[in-house]
Amino acid sequence: MSDGIISYFEKDRFAAFVGAKLVEVKPGYAKAMLEISDKHLNAADIVQGGVTFTLADFAFAAASNSHGQLSLSVNTTISYFRPPTGKILVAEAKEISITNKLASYNIDVFDENGGHIARLTGMVFRKKEMITSE
Repeated sequence: MSDGIISYFEKDRFAAFVGAKLVEVKPGYAKAMLEISDKHLNAADIVQGGVTFTLADFAFAAASNSHGQLSLSVNTTISYFRPPTGKILVAEAKEISITNKLASYNIDVFDENGGHIARLTGMVFRKKEMITSE
């Protein structure tokens, strides 16, 4: 299903617009990356918080849908720890708990130097319908 999830999320137009890409997906886990450019910077010349959130949310979406069951976010919270250094951001989503209807995830965002940039925690509602890459 991992290849199917990657294909499914290639249709995510906003993630593509921002430059987020899935690197790895397996059940309950996803890793996404983004190469930082000038368009990602805010007026203070640091990565805009929405960019970090979007990358974390993208990894969260892939991990939560990695079982093939359509899952939609019902709650997210993000904490920002420090601005990134370098030109690459990586978000790693890990499943914490899963039931028939709900699942919880921690998503950590790192810069290319290993600095811990942010943590998003999220919960999804798992719908009855299955997803397809078509």
